[in-house]
Amino acid sequence: MANRNLEKLASIDAQLRLLVPGKVSEDDKLVEYDALLLDRFLDILQDLHGEDLKETVQECYELSAEYEGKRDPKKLEELGSVLTSLDPGDSIVIAKAFSHMLNLANLAEEVQIAHRRRNKLKKGGFTDESNATTESDIEETLKKLVGQLKKSPEEVFDALKNQTVDLVFTAHPTQSVRRSLLQKHGRIRTCLAQLNAKDITPDDKQELDEALQREIQAAFRTDEIRRTPPTPQDEMRAGMSYFHETIWKGVPKFLRRVDTALKNIGINERVPYNAPLIQFSSWMGGDRDGNPRVTPEVTRDVCLLARMMAANLYFSQIEDLMFEMSMWRCSDELRVRADELHRSATARRDAKHYIEFWKQVPVSEPYRVILGDVRDKLYHTRERSRHLLAHGTSDIPEEATYTDVEQFLQPLELCYRSLCACGDRPIADGSLLDFLRQVSTFGLSLVRLDIRQESERHTDVLDAITKHLELGSYREWSEERRQEWLLSELSGKRPLFGPDLPKTEEIADVLDTFHVIAELPSDCFGAYIISMATSPSDVLAVELLQRECHVKQPLRVVPLFEKLADLDAAPAAVARLFSIDWYKNRINGKQEVMIGYSDSGKDAGRLSAAWQLYKAQEELIKVAKQFGVKLTMFHGRGGTVGRGGGPTHLAILSQPPETIHGSLRVTVQGEVIEQSFGEEHLCFRTLQRFSAATLEHGMSPPVSPKPEWRALMDEMATIATEEYRSIVFKEPRFVEYFRLATPEMEYGRMNIGSRPSKRKPSGGIESLRAIPWIFAWTQTRFHLPVWLGFGAAFKLAIDKDIKNLKMLQEMYNEWPFFRVTIDLIEMVFAKGDPSISTLNDKLLVSQDLWSFGEQLRSKYVETKNLLLQIAGHKDLLEGDPYLKQRLRLRDSYITTLNVCQAYTLKRIRDPDYQVQLRPHISKEYMEASKRAAELVKLNPTSEYAPGLEDTLILTMKGIAAGMQNTG
Repeated sequence: MANRNLEKLASIDAQLRLLVPGKVSEDDKLVEYDALLLDRFLDILQDLHGEDLKETVQECYELSAEYEGKRDPKKLEELGSVLTSLDPGDSIVIAKAFSHMLNLANLAEEVQIAHRRRNKLKKGGFTDESNATTESDIEETLKKLVGQLKKSPEEVFDALKNQTVDLVFTAHPTQSVRRSLLQKHGRIRTCLAQLNAKDITPDDKQELDEALQREIQAAFRTDEIRRTPPTPQDEMRAGMSYFHETIWKGVPKFLRRVDTALKNIGINERVPYNAPLIQFSSWMGGDRDGNPRVTPEVTRDVCLLARMMAANLYFSQIEDLMFEMSMWRCSDELRVRADELHRSATARRDAKHYIEFWKQVPVSEPYRVILGDVRDKLYHTRERSRHLLAHGTSDIPEEATYTDVEQFLQPLELCYRSLCACGDRPIADGSLLDFLRQVSTFGLSLVRLDIRQESERHTDVLDAITKHLELGSYREWSEERRQEWLLSELSGKRPLFGPDLPKTEEIADVLDTFHVIAELPSDCFGAYIISMATSPSDVLAVELLQRECHVKQPLRVVPLFEKLADLDAAPAAVARLFSIDWYKNRINGKQEVMIGYSDSGKDAGRLSAAWQLYKAQEELIKVAKQFGVKLTMFHGRGGTVGRGGGPTHLAILSQPPETIHGSLRVTVQGEVIEQSFGEEHLCFRTLQRFSAATLEHGMSPPVSPKPEWRALMDEMATIATEEYRSIVFKEPRFVEYFRLATPEMEYGRMNIGSRPSKRKPSGGIESLRAIPWIFAWTQTRFHLPVWLGFGAAFKLAIDKDIKNLKMLQEMYNEWPFFRVTIDLIEMVFAKGDPSISTLNDKLLVSQDLWSFGEQLRSKYVETKNLLLQIAGHKDLLEGDPYLKQRLRLRDSYITTLNVCQAYTLKRIRDPDYQVQLRPHISKEYMEASKRAAELVKLNPTSEYAPGLEDTLILTMKGIAAGMQNTG
């Protein structure tokens, strides 16, 4: 027996090595990392649940690996029969084990990527060209601009100083991993990276190995499933935790690197601390579109919470700064101020609640006197926010706190000037500069909260007002009449309504939101975004409501265009808006427009959506130029390709020329936040990518497409939309097929987000949110919304004229936009596997729909082949061996979960489905009666047979981790 086990153990390692092509490069340690984590985990699994269970996991892995090798669908059925024979407790353990192994594989990848990056930087330069396109190193970019593109260093410095990247965190319900687990994953990554350090002693190694095992076990022993949906406040706290953990320290560190990069091209100045290079905004607790749980009270809470967190972060650093500033030489300006403060403070008693400097600072340490006053104000600012949050009132007077960022910057700038004047610039450029940069970036509110609301809700409010004033029904007026009335009210002075306005709950909700905006400090807020905006009156309505509710500094109003038809009409709508004199005077030459990637994709398919978004941006920029307005594009892109995701650098460089112009605003959603800011080095890389790509786009814009490329794209987009809609919206069998072939109906149980997954409870595909729509197809690895329409478009273009194939290949090689679009689809095909969809059909779909499934799969294969032809690739991903290797490693785990999911859905949906259970195999430490059955009790209220719901949710989470995208 022991012998057989040794073989088994060797075999799983061998299996891994067989699956993966040889090392991709000499610093390729991915398989070693992966095998190490896997071995540790399997040992833990055996200790916790016994040898039989571990062997079952290995058996599943081997069947899955054999299937991956030969693509023999029989192996999937063998795998299915192993999985369905497990009793409820065991099947939860197995699903959990595979989901866990995928998370470990992801961690191994992240450590490998970081390891390769460090090696590259040590050697200097990016050795393999293929990667240079997806990485934007700020230093490389500056050298390229000066060296190859012959820009002067001063030009580059000037452009950099004036550019802004605003990253907007949204709580889109796509982060399916719990925070408790994310933290443990971070510690596993750290252990793994340290284990491979060069100068490690045997004792260190032993301790790290123990720590690694402990964290792997802790993660496996944590319930992966959220048992209750998060509230918007939870989402906001989760989002803000990244500031605390990585972003706060990451921003000054990144800006130092920019200073260094500038020095290396001959600029001996630092980026000014108030240059708005990076900014952060948030939708968490402000986005009420389709989320009834975001109430005015929630908005007030998250603003106060963010203010409290910001004051706390500054407060935690200010004593360190006081320690550093022990100098006594200072300018006269500073000495006068320090004397004033010292005199006014003599009456004060010792401050025993401070740990350091609790007695009065002597006037011979002037910088500490100044900073001591800053500390007092920060303390009061934090406490006042805390009181307001907890009790709604505070006895700390507002004068004792900071209310605007200028007051906060004043004493810090004074210290900076004084140090420079006394010859101590190197000291001034240390922690003090970092602190100033943090204050400029995060202000007193940490992030600025955007408010998002659907245009219909504003119409309801105005309708109630006009009816109350007996003017008629605003809702029924024409656009011209609406504009005329809104403008006359905006130009007039009279208040429109008093407390006697009859309000429904919905109307009160909209108005109270405006009251919250009026009540809180204006630096809490960013933009007011109107979704489903179509006409100028939508924007003017919000301007009027802001004025009526006494918002002293009105928020900028941003229309959001998402559906294909709205994108098409957007330039004309914006032109009408700019031709209104009142509005043109109000905006002071600046306007922001948001374009939505996910609903446009759901509405027309990826190809047409991408092209329409491209054209809409070009047109909008033209309109803005015509009216002399600087336009900022706000890109609402998701994490998945179906919702506009993909590598940052490429996505930015493939935007039309002149559309970024040094100001970029982008949403960072759900699981993408963790991938971009989960760790210090990731945070650094993210800030670097966005800044470098934005700079490069502005200073060396991508090519404009040739007229014949445009004509071909227009033709193809029309065909692609027709094909996509004919199946998704017009094919009568489609909705039923979609509901049966994917876990869409069960998605809501994952408790990922605070927002309902449908806009309206009934209704077909139109009412389904873009996220669950993509999520469902990602789970079955069929990715239909991403590729559907491409095949038909390519085929028709090539059939029409064989020369078009040449043109498409030329577009792929020369036009960044087209290349990015094709490469992303290719990556999705590499993650896809139609056999899984065949298995799902066989188990879950009624027989009369099987032919429809076959038809879709033949389109999948045809599209894939045409795509490879255009890209000039023999195999998928031949241009990216690293990604290919990473996907191959994950496939066997994912396949097991796919099969498990299909059979679990079968058992949930078909009560007559008979399975032959074998005896319970998992052994627990506890006495024999409890065993893995404990796991079944975590979900006592499930309406399904015991254990099925949890098994299903675990497969969903595991597949999401393996595909590295949820929705």
